[in-house]
Formats: sequence, structure tokens, C-alpha cells
Amino acid sequence: MKDPKLFRAEEVPAEEKAPKHDAININDVAEIDESIRQKMMDKYDTDSATRTLTGVPHLIVKYVAICMACYHIYTAMFGMPETLVHRAIHIAFIFPLLFLLYAETKEGKRKNPVIIDYIFAVMGAAPCIYLVINYREICKRGIANQMDVIMAVILCVAILLATRRAVGWQLVIVACVFLAYCYFGKYMPGIFMHKGATLKRMTAHMFLIPEGFFSVAVGTSATYITLFVIFAAFLERSGMSGFIKDIAIALAGGAVGGPAKVSVVSSAAFGTISGSAAANVVTTGAFTIPLMKSTGYEPEFAGAVEAVASTGGQLMPPIMGSAAFIMADYLGISYFTIIKAALIPVFLYYLSVFIMVDLRARKLGLKGISRENLPSAKKVLKERGHLMIPFILVILLLVMGRTPMFCGTAGIIATVICAALRKETRMGFKDIVWSLENGAKRCISVAMSCAVVGCVIGVCTLTGISTILGNYILQISAGNLILTLILVAIIAIIMGMGIPTVAVYILLTSVAVPILIAMEIPALCAHFFVFYFGIIANVTPPVAIPAYAAAGLANSNPSKTGWAAFKIALPSFLIPFLFIYSPHMLMVDATIIQWLYSALSPTIGVVCICFAVEGYMLGKIAVWKRVLLLASGCLLIKYGIVTDLIGLGSFALVFLLQRRKETKVSVKSH
Repeated sequence: MKDPKLFRAEEVPAEEKAPKHDAININDVAEIDESIRQKMMDKYDTDSATRTLTGVPHLIVKYVAICMACYHIYTAMFGMPETLVHRAIHIAFIFPLLFLLYAETKEGKRKNPVIIDYIFAVMGAAPCIYLVINYREICKRGIANQMDVIMAVILCVAILLATRRAVGWQLVIVACVFLAYCYFGKYMPGIFMHKGATLKRMTAHMFLIPEGFFSVAVGTSATYITLFVIFAAFLERSGMSGFIKDIAIALAGGAVGGPAKVSVVSSAAFGTISGSAAANVVTTGAFTIPLMKSTGYEPEFAGAVEAVASTGGQLMPPIMGSAAFIMADYLGISYFTIIKAALIPVFLYYLSVFIMVDLRARKLGLKGISRENLPSAKKVLKERGHLMIPFILVILLLVMGRTPMFCGTAGIIATVICAALRKETRMGFKDIVWSLENGAKRCISVAMSCAVVGCVIGVCTLTGISTILGNYILQISAGNLILTLILVAIIAIIMGMGIPTVAVYILLTSVAVPILIAMEIPALCAHFFVFYFGIIANVTPPVAIPAYAAAGLANSNPSKTGWAAFKIALPSFLIPFLFIYSPHMLMVDATIIQWLYSALSPTIGVVCICFAVEGYMLGKIAVWKRVLLLASGCLLIKYGIVTDLIGLGSFALVFLLQRRKETKVSVKSH
């Protein structure tokens, strides 16, 4: 697909080049110090910013986490209890883990839990246990009594306190606003007024049925997400992350600007076993960022590449991010359908990143890793290629129509069996225990995000506020589709700057998705639109957490790194609009031919936009040519024969003019 002539660097005028860099020796590049890496992990990855426990607290957390993991594996294999009971048990496990692991203050992270932490842990778990014990009696009476109200209030307060520790203030504020609106609705002005809800009515809706605190989002966390997070922990312990790094270096390290391409490949692959962009940055970036800097990339650009590549990991099949499982549940479709829909979007996302780093490398005259220092792909596959078998098995099972619960459980078992095929990767009893424990711990922030967002979902269904907000947005946009899409995208990006992707997606399914569906947009396209923008909000300044984590590793300016990441990801901001104007891309009512055609012109369009953003094609591009290339890219991204022909024509014109110019420069230089 990629014409080498379009990307050649040898014809760049000498004055426009950075100093030449020889092919580097990978053995001369040291990974970032573990203390720095851990510092960045604690600062930017909520799942890692936990206490280092000792003594009794350590044992409590360890055994609760192992019991939680075993419970979910057992129920996946032998069947679950009633829906509400299962979700309540799931959240009951989360509270002691959260309050004992997450400190209220930074200073508290250096200490074991204090008495108030144990009180909060019991306070959160008690209402869930109450619900499990009294489930039959609650079903018989069907209405809330005074004890139910007390327990619901306690659980609500515990969820808000827990969310504050594990996720941050943003979600707490959003939830409090919605809960206050639900109770004080009769005092609201104009269209926002409703009759208000009593505590008993709120309890019945939010606590006693699978709505509110125990919504569909919590249900997905209690089934699919937990199992796949545990599966990812088993893969990591078996040595999968090392295999990903080595195979990425073997495949891409020797290319022009190879280290940056290693970052793209390894971060994309690692994203399948890591649901956190920040964790992905810190894990793969500890090696790839020093590698990029040693080649000649600026620190800001090196950090930006890692941030953008890691953020896209949530789009990578077969596991993707937690929100993808919730989407499948909301839409009532198979998870494999979500995977199929994600194929072209993730291809276009990583294509744009790959081309951007390639253009920058050729513009600067950068080389890759010396061939003699590259690991052999054949050797890497021979030694650890068996670790890919669980991945392949999960994909095959999904294709066969098995449930994600079955696939996740099968993946866990297959990982243990396949790792045992070689002594170097074999998992002992301690490794299995580690995987169970850490898999459960990594579910904490996702589960609590689902629980607190359940407050918003419950209020929306109880008061109808989502319909009111939807109508308000439609009034602002006057029913214009493109304006509505831009407004929804802005809302998604603003929310995604400080809130985890899974929470952004759940919130937007209540507020924004109904608007898009009301405009006759297919449900899958509407959901993917907000899901995608919730992800790329991670690299949108002024709050771009993965970029800030990468800046810490690259020792670069966080703001400059954030804006560099935004520039690299710029072509990706147009991709979600394709879901609306070209539903075939997501395999909505599409044949294979239509699906493939829907990817063809956007692929060329993304290439055009990359040329325009980086300002390089064969050589430096004039401003008017960059503008024309940008217009060409936008036309090619929009589905339609007329727009495709105009876009291709203008791209061909710029290419011919640029080739003619560079040929003259080459002749003069010789």
C-alpha cells in the first residue's frame, strides 16, 4: 500500500535535515529506572496508585482478591446466582479491596490502612451483603422499607467515597449533581422541572432492582470485564509482555525511525492485555522512549508517540477496553460483532500514527536499530510463540459464537497449559496466585466507575432527564447532523479529559447516544462514535494523562508533549465521523465487498492528512499544498463516489507537482 518514493528521505535538502544518526545498538539503551517508572505509574494510573501493604492488611487484601477472582471463574464455569445477587456480591468484594488499597491522601500511600479505612470497607460491603441475604424477602414485598432506605443511603455514600479515592472528584461531582436533581427536581426551572423523587422511590429504583447502583454496567463488570482482566493478568505473568516487546523490535526495529515504530507495534499489542492507556505508556514506554531518544527523536515527540500508540490499545481486538464489553451488553449483540466493527477503525488509527512517525523519521534522516542487534523473529516465535495460542483460542471461540464469559475462562485455562509447554514460561503455584490476586485488583477502578455511573443511569431512567438534555442539544444544533455530531464529540472529549473511558462511554449512552439514534443513525454507529471519542480524549490537551505520563519518562515538557500527541493523533479525530457517514465500515448491513470498499478511500484520506499535518511528502510541502492535501483527505474520508474522485484528483495533482519539484532539486544537487 505504501509507496517508498512518497516517504524517501535521501532527497531532503541538507539544510532541512537534522544531523545524521547512525544505526543504534539496542544493547546500549538502558530502560528507564524502575523507581521513575513506578513513580509515573502511581501518579497517572489509578489502578497502580495503591498502598504497599504489609502484615495483616496485606493478607486480608490478598485473600479477598483471590476469593473474588475464584468466585468469578467459578460462576463463569458453573453458573451465576440471580442477576441482582451476583452484582451485589461483585461490588461487595470491591469495597474492602478499594478502601484498604487506596489511601485518602498521598501521604497515606506510605502507610497501612487506619481504622477509618476498615469502617468504610465494612460500610460499603454491608448493604451488598444485606441485599444478598434478604433477596427473597425483598422480591416478595416488592417495595422499599425503612431499613432498605438506610442501606441504600449508606451504599450511596460509600460509592461516592470510594470513587473519590480510586477515580477522582470528577465522577463524584457528576453523580452528586444528578442525585440532587433527582431529589430536588420540583424546584428546578423550566423544562428541567419534574415532580421529584422521595428516598423510598429512589431506593426502590436504585437499590432493589438491577438499575442504578447495580446497573447493566456493573453487570458487565461482574461478568465479562473481570474475567478478561484476570485473563490479561495471566498472560502478563506468563511472559507475554516480554514476547510482545521482542517481536515488535524484530519486526519494526530495523526500519527508518525503527524505535518509534517499535513503540507503535508494541503499544498496540500490549493494549490488548492492558485496559489502561497510562499503564500501557509506563510499561512499554520505559523501553521505547529511551530507544526513540537515542535515535534522534525529540523528547516531546518520543513521549507523544508512546502516548498516542498506547491510547489506541483500547481499540485493539480481541480484548479491547472495558467499554467494549458494556457496549455489547447495551446493544444486545455478541462481543464478536463489536470486534469485527473495530477492525477498520483500529487499522486507520494505527496507520495514521505509523505514517506520522515514518514521515518525521525520514524528514530528520533518522535510522533504525542496527541489524546485528535485532532479535530474530523466528527465534522469538520459536521460544515464546506458544504464548499466542490463548489469544488465538479466544478469537476462535468468539467466532464460533461462544459467550465472552466462556472465552475468558477458556483463555485463563489455556494460558496456564500453554505456558507449561516451555520451562522458561511455565507458571508455578505462586504465579497463578499472583495472577488471580492482581487480576482482581485491576478490576477495582472499573467496577467502581460502573457503580457510580449507575447513579447517573438510574436518575436518567427515573426522571427522563436524558430525553430533556437530548432535545436541548437538538434545539441548539437545529437538527443539523454534522453540527449535532460536533457537539456530541466536544462533550465526549471534555468529559474524557478527566474521566476514565468506561465512565465517559456509559454517561454518553444515557445522554448523547439517544440523540444520534433519534436522527436515524444505526445504534452500533452511534455507540462507536461516543466510544471512540471517549478514547482519543486521552490525548487531547489541556488534560492528556497518557501524554503527561510519557513526558515524565521522556523528561520532556508535559504541555509540549501533550500538544505533540494531539498533532500525531489529529487524523484520528476525523475517523469517528466515518461511522456515521459510512456505516458499512462497522459492518452494519454490509457485504464483504462493501466493507472492504468502505476502508479503501479513508485509507488514502488518512495518508493525505498525515502528509498535510507533518508537511512532508518527498520533501517539504508548501502551505497551499498542505491545505489542498487536508481538503483531499477530508473528501476521501467522507463516503461517496463524487467526493472520492475529487479527493483523489487533488491528491494526484499535489503529488505530481511535488514530485516535479523534488526531481528538480535532486538534479541541481547532483
